[in-house]
Amino acid sequence: MLEPQALPDEVLLSTFINCTSDSDPSPLPIDRILAALDISGGEPSSSDLKAIEGVSECQANRILAALEFARRRIFPRGTKIKDPRDVYPLVRHLADRPQEHFVAITLNGAHEVIALRVITIGLVDQSQVHPREVFCDAITDRASAIIVAHNHPSGSLQVSDQDLAVTKKLVAVGELVGIKVLDHVIFTITGMVSLKELGWVC
Repeated sequence: MLEPQALPDEVLLSTFINCTSDSDPSPLPIDRILAALDISGGEPSSSDLKAIEGVSECQANRILAALEFARRRIFPRGTKIKDPRDVYPLVRHLADRPQEHFVAITLNGAHEVIALRVITIGLVDQSQVHPREVFCDAITDRASAIIVAHNHPSGSLQVSDQDLAVTKKLVAVGELVGIKVLDHVIFTITGMVSLKELGWVC
């Protein structure tokens, strides 16, 4: 077996929640479970998980127990962001997703992580990445700043015109609401680029 760090989310998830028996050989709805985890910011309720067709109470309980254990030991809350490279370990688990996942990381005044949430799943453009959705949780978190990031399923780290347009729009809104956009990170399985380092975020 490969080292756990090298395994995709789908394999890790199916490994620790496989409660199926010979009398219940149904395949796990891994994609839907991962989506629920992403959208909830890693904090789904028991009812959220049980509402997914094919997820048993045993599986839901295992997921919640694993998340709580991880939260007590390694959850990124409190991680200090000193450099764009500090963002990559927090988001690289999304790098192999077949769709673009747009993430917002809220930060306190010391640039410590408050929360990480997936805002949208799909193409990253101005119509789908709405500032209202990006800043809603940041305001609730009383964040001083945010960092946004998204994966490029193509594997290319080339910055697109849409990436720049979204960044410009979010920076402008951040100035209005008093929550600074520190960076927009684009990442793949092999690496990342920082739009701040490229001069697109001041």
